[in-house]
Amino acid sequence: MAFDIEMIKEVYANMTSRVDKAREIVGRPLTLTEKILYTHLWDGNPTKAFTKGVDYVDFAPDRVACQDATAQMALLQFMHAGKKKVAVPTTVHCDHLILAKNGAKSDLALANTQSKEVFDFLSSVSDKYGIGFWKPGSGIIHQIVLENYAFPGGLMIGTDSHTVNAGGLGMLAIGVGGADAVDVMSGMSWELKFPKLIGVKLTGKLSGWTAPKDVILKVADILTVKGGTGAILEYFGEGATSMSCTGKGTICNMGAEIGATTSTFGYDESMRRYLSATGRQDVVDAADNVASYLTADPEVYANPETYFDQVIEINLSELEPHINGPFTPDRGTPVSKMKEEAAANGWPIKVEWGLIGSCTNSSYEDMARAASIVNQAVEMGISPKAEFGINPGSEQIRYTIERDGIIATFEKMGTKVFTNACGPCIGQWDRAGADKQEKNTIVHSFNRNFSKRADGNPNTHAFVTSPEMVAALAISGRLDFNPITDTLITDNGDEVKLTAPYGDELPKKGFAVEDAGFQAPAADGSGVMVAVSETSDRLQLLAPFEAWDGKNITGAKLLIKAFGKCTTDHISMAGPWLRFRGHLDNISNNMLIGAVNAFNQKTNSVKNQLTGEYDAVPAVARAYKAAGIASIVVGDHNYGEGSSREHAAMEPRFLGVKAVLVKSFARIHETNLKKQGMLGLTFVNEADYDKIQEDDTINFTDLVDFAPGKPLTVEFVHADGTKDVILANHTYNEGQIGWFVAGSALNLIAAASNA
Repeated sequence: MAFDIEMIKEVYANMTSRVDKAREIVGRPLTLTEKILYTHLWDGNPTKAFTKGVDYVDFAPDRVACQDATAQMALLQFMHAGKKKVAVPTTVHCDHLILAKNGAKSDLALANTQSKEVFDFLSSVSDKYGIGFWKPGSGIIHQIVLENYAFPGGLMIGTDSHTVNAGGLGMLAIGVGGADAVDVMSGMSWELKFPKLIGVKLTGKLSGWTAPKDVILKVADILTVKGGTGAILEYFGEGATSMSCTGKGTICNMGAEIGATTSTFGYDESMRRYLSATGRQDVVDAADNVASYLTADPEVYANPETYFDQVIEINLSELEPHINGPFTPDRGTPVSKMKEEAAANGWPIKVEWGLIGSCTNSSYEDMARAASIVNQAVEMGISPKAEFGINPGSEQIRYTIERDGIIATFEKMGTKVFTNACGPCIGQWDRAGADKQEKNTIVHSFNRNFSKRADGNPNTHAFVTSPEMVAALAISGRLDFNPITDTLITDNGDEVKLTAPYGDELPKKGFAVEDAGFQAPAADGSGVMVAVSETSDRLQLLAPFEAWDGKNITGAKLLIKAFGKCTTDHISMAGPWLRFRGHLDNISNNMLIGAVNAFNQKTNSVKNQLTGEYDAVPAVARAYKAAGIASIVVGDHNYGEGSSREHAAMEPRFLGVKAVLVKSFARIHETNLKKQGMLGLTFVNEADYDKIQEDDTINFTDLVDFAPGKPLTVEFVHADGTKDVILANHTYNEGQIGWFVAGSALNLIAAASNA
């Protein structure tokens, strides 16, 4: 299941030679981020000229990881690539298509019945093409990667935005769309715009109720959901080395919430402990031989302002526990300020549910620290005021915490133990009463808390905090409860106070598991058959998108002018729609149904210019497509924030949208649009957003001259015959323009394979 140690040694051999050469060329000390990037240059040539934030650079990742919801479309695309086997180690993890409702046993059984067709498809494709397959119930992709595959100094990509979790083990792990993954699985390079570097200096040490989660909640509060866009965060300092490896993973995980390309930490003793505890002493031995290469040069951390584009400093000794939200993960509130903030904003004080788990906080240490709070409540005779649920991160975690009595502790408080899967974190939660859409508050240790994300209720105020704080708030039943200062009343009427949480970083008896849930691929997959039924509503073989006809786009209609936040959840919702992730036609019926129309402030209600009537966004898009009319989408800042799901790009492409014009993009979504042969454009003048009217017809007047660095001219012809002519920027290089011309990046791969 783990990486081939010989491959890791080869990476380290490349690292020593390439980093030494790079140091000579740039004539200065290097950050850890730079060392890893130089090591993984596609052409192996450290003389490559990097221009931060501008140039696209080709890299050679060490591995690819896919979760089941995104793997379907990625593997459907890979089947068209004409390859017999993946070119780099790749795994598929079944963690998204499992509903949380009654508890692990019945929920997993139901998922294995309802999604059998999809799981069988993923299993057979994996078997055929040399991909490791992790069965439903084995665990959450990022926890499994941390336990089995991540290693210091490596570069990996994954079809989930929280691939960045592996930065806790000193990797550069980056979330991408499925088309990017297909490139790498096909043996091609992977391209990335060279990032800015943000250094985060951590001084002091965590203590009491403060947890690693609070570090990233504070960083999110500082940088906001778009402050990390185009940047890699590198954490360092005494505070960094004092934290556990899984704590570091939590911090890196939520770097996705600030738009960061990824985050990482230098190799240290906590990583040695974790690698050894998870059966990878051979990796420790190899890493120790190149330890100085697996962290920044000493001069960098001594004078960070000289080497990073931005430096943030946080004193962990002074850091308070944070509770971020609602509706956005970057609205931070220290626990001491929550009482006044909640009152001032009218947030529901009563906590209805407390949820622990997801890829963000489902480690042994997380579960142990939360259980220590639960155990106090049980021993003192305090009945919890809120319902409580946990999702262990992997079968190995679940088995070990069951052995060590941690699950039993949770169950004494009536905790519902869900499957080792994503569950409520990604909308896979059948929450009783959610359909009533009542205003309420939940607290969880997940990473995202966008409106409707967890339970589909737009009035659920979801707050993000640490596992131990989730436990305390769920027990008290109050959002404004401060366990540092406040007391609770026992069932006997006694006034008591919780003490600070405690939990072992690693299990004293070691990790244990009977069946981790891994299926190795066939040695020769040529005889494996992959069947997709033509009548299936879950899976659909892909047809290539049409190539560009070489002409200007004229007579296009405005489909929607999206107002405000428009995340991938708004563009292609998760929850019940996850079941259609392998069927492009069916899932396209959710395209942009969560986006707010700027002209009527409604969701899923846009004007059909052919009829003058208002209808659902997908219905109007299909009407334009049937009439042979192109359409475009207009959006606000940070458009496409959130998940890596390429469905948010493939659905508009499938329904005839030719361009997406916005004030700014989230990184992954912009790349996904490019890969699918669409135009991802930004306003040269953001104020032009206000000029766009509901009945506009759009003409691209100089698309025939599409070239790198040259803005496009776009006419917006209004219903009264007047028009506004605006300029739109783009970041396409020659290769990416080639994707547009061919109709998609996949079309080019398939053409090369068939040549």
